[in-house]
Amino acid sequence: MRCRVQVLCRPALAPGFALAGLRPVLAATPGEAATALRTLAAQPDAGVILVDEALHEQLPVDLRRDLARRALPLVVPCPGPRWGGQEAGLDRYIAELLRQAIGYRVRLT
Repeated sequence: MRCRVQVLCRPALAPGFALAGLRPVLAATPGEAATALRTLAAQPDAGVILVDEALHEQLPVDLRRDLARRALPLVVPCPGPRWGGQEAGLDRYIAELLRQAIGYRVRLT
């Protein structure tokens, strides 16, 4: 079975993904993102869906939960560009990824 990597992002981030050879699906609002994500996830060749972190955080909790329970597609929040002050946020981000992967919170020291 062949699986594809797909991208769901805001229009401002699309050129970066296009330069990497991916065809992003654009969503400007959380509602558009939820609709697009459902459509992408329903495709039989959906393997990995990279979702702009800002959009992912605003998706309905039930949609995120339903997709997290499925083996495929793997939905991965992808952080957008940020400048300055990332250190504290990076630890929080890694801790959240670990919580999702192993099922409980860890403290990074």
